[in-house]
This record gives sequence, structure tokens and C-alpha cells, in this order.
Amino acid sequence: MDLPLPAAPRLDPAKFRNPAVTARGEARAAVALHALETLWVNTGTLCNLTCATCYIESSPRNDRLAYFAADDLRLYLDEIAREGLPTRLIGFTGGEPFMNPHLIGMLGDTLSRGYDALVLTNATKPMTHRRDALLALRAAHGERLRLRVSLDHFTRAGHETERGARTWRAAVEGLSWLVRNGFAVDVASRVLPGETEAGLRAGFARLFAEHDVPVDAHDPARLVIFPQMDPSRDVPEITTACWGILKKSPDSVMCASARMVVRRREADGPRVLACTLLPYDTAFDLGATLAEASGRVALNHPYCASFCVLGGASCSR
Repeated sequence: MDLPLPAAPRLDPAKFRNPAVTARGEARAAVALHALETLWVNTGTLCNLTCATCYIESSPRNDRLAYFAADDLRLYLDEIAREGLPTRLIGFTGGEPFMNPHLIGMLGDTLSRGYDALVLTNATKPMTHRRDALLALRAAHGERLRLRVSLDHFTRAGHETERGARTWRAAVEGLSWLVRNGFAVDVASRVLPGETEAGLRAGFARLFAEHDVPVDAHDPARLVIFPQMDPSRDVPEITTACWGILKKSPDSVMCASARMVVRRREADGPRVLACTLLPYDTAFDLGATLAEASGRVALNHPYCASFCVLGGASCSR
């Protein structure tokens, strides 16, 4: 008889309380911004789907983060240019970015200034409604525009367990349309309970072959597989000693090279956050400008451990 898997240990409530020290009194690790290589734009939390375990709780009703506007982005692109920052990539995430009516304009501005653009999308109806505009951007800027399509599993059943009924076909058709029209594409997935990364990569390799998708499922930059994200699951706190123990550089963590800009509902203006994973935690709200947000970030959240340091994941990769 199969026995149920034991529940994951719950997070010790004493952890992640003090940005300077851990629950054991050890010095908490912090990460300096060595270079702003990637600026993420949260286009808004509204999404056409309601996924089972969305870390940002996007849905057709969640508008906690309002639509980011072209004028908002222009402020930061101007600051990057004025300060000579080494930014190469502007990434657009959500919510579903293609629901934002300003997205095409922001992409055009980004690409025309010489930056690369990456859009994270579920590739369903909001994207397909913008096909003509996307084709025009593709014709003008080629592979400097890249789209990363979210598929939560290589099977319809697995994907729809997360994304909801009747979402699989639309996503695969959207991905296939991008491929047929010569867009640069990647795919993003996640490790679901009972799965292994090796098994996922093998399954996606079969799916990509079946649909003629030119993505190497064994290349972690082309098929990005994110670790499970559960802020209530117990994880170790990252101390300054962990860098040596793990043989890991602070520069490898996402907040060493990236920031995210958002517009909160009813806020006076856009804000700069430490990373893409913590849109609501005010402790990771670093200011209104990139200069204000250039300081060190204390790794004072479970995602800092489970996603970035121990999980080795990055949204930019």
C-alpha cells in the first residue's frame, strides 16, 4: 500500500525576522549590487489565468500592482542612460504582460534604445491578440526581442493541474506560432511535487521534438526550471559563512545584478524593488530611483534561500 508523503516541515517563526542576524544570532548574508545588468518591469498583477501556486497570486482580479506605463519606464531608461549603467536587458513580467495596454509601446522604446527585451508570457489569448504588433517588432529588431513561454509541465494534465482547464492547447499553439514566425523563444517550467529536473527535461525534449520547437531542453538557459516556492516551508537562513561553505559567490545571486520596478495601486509613482520574487514585501522596497536602490540587500526571506542561493535560480537566465 502506498503511504502518503510526509508534509514538508513548516517554517520556524523565529527565522527571517532580523535583517542583520539570523534566529541563531549569526550574521545574515547580504548582497551588494555589483552591476545593474537587468531591469525587470512588473507590468501589473492582472492575468487571464488563475494558477494554483502562483507566487505573486496573479489573477483576473488581482490588481495590487497596477499597469506599468510607458512614462514610468521612460524614467528608468533615462536614468540608466544618464548614469551610464551597464544594463543590457529589460525584462517584462506580470501578471500576464500582454494584458498591459502599454506593453507594445514599452517594448518599442526598449528595443529602439538598443536594449534587449525579454517577455515572460503564458502565450495565450492576450499575446495572440497582439500578433501584428509583435510581428512588426520582430521585423524591426530580430532576436533582441525574446519571449519566454510558461509551461508548467510537458503533459496537458500536469500543466492544467497548475494553470486550469483548457489552458494547455492555447499555450502550445501560442508557442508554436512564435516558432513558426521566427521569434527567439525559451520555455520556463517548475519542479512540481514528485518530479525531478532530469525527468522534466527528458519529457520536454519529447514535447519540443513533437512540435518542432527549437529549444534544447537540456540547456538551463533555454528551458528554465524553477524550484518550488513555498514561503511557509522551512529552509535554512543564509549567513555570511554560507558563501564559503556552499562555494558560492554573492555575485551569482539575482539581486547582485538586477532590480524590478513596479507601480503599486494608488501609489504616487513607481518604485524599485530588490527582485522579482518579493513584490509585496515592503522590506524589499528600495526607493523611487535606481540610485536609491543600489545598496546592499539582506537575504531576509525564505525565497532568498530556497530560490536564489540553494535553488540556484535566476529569472534573468
